[in-house]
Amino acid sequence: MEQEQERTPTRIIVGLGNPGPRYRDTRHNVGFGCVDLLAQRWGIAINDRRRTTALGQGYRDGNPVVLAKPRTFMNLSGESVAYLLARFGGRPADLVVIYDEMALPVGRIRLRARGSDAGHNGIKDIIQKVRTVDFPRLRIGIGGPGVSGSVDHVLGRFSDAETTTVNDAILRAAEAVECLLAEGINTAMNRYNTDPRREEPDTNEQPPSPEP
Repeated sequence: MEQEQERTPTRIIVGLGNPGPRYRDTRHNVGFGCVDLLAQRWGIAINDRRRTTALGQGYRDGNPVVLAKPRTFMNLSGESVAYLLARFGGRPADLVVIYDEMALPVGRIRLRARGSDAGHNGIKDIIQKVRTVDFPRLRIGIGGPGVSGSVDHVLGRFSDAETTTVNDAILRAAEAVECLLAEGINTAMNRYNTDPRREEPDTNEQPPSPEP
């Protein structure tokens, strides 16, 4: 009997954000921006519109990939992710979820293999729907709210002074995803979990919340 070939998993890269023109280019939508950039770099059209998700399918280095942006609001992101895992026969470990992080300064990115929601409503809903914290996630720093409330902050837009920095961070995040797919998450974390201005591991971010 021939030995059954090991399954090549479809990697599902999901950028979080809020749908619609009202929220375009807000801080909460940097995950959308990163997926859009990956779609451009990989020549994948995100034109398959389902009830909870807009997605596109293609290949990266010969392996199947899906790029997706939820059509639900941020706090219902788990509906989209659960649909994607069911449709493509995926496991949580096959995900890469990209989203905004107030605990990181603008321009920093952090890749992790697992973790708690740390107060992010989109991640909280995903954890509830997939019933595990064990999925890769990539955070893009948007800075803290300062004197404004957190809701106003995440739904606001970047200042002119911040725009170049955040665009550089989105590019770096896209490169981190490509590294993860090609060389594995440990290599990607070692290479990209640094302050690009210092190129050494950064220890100044706020500690994550305890695991649930």
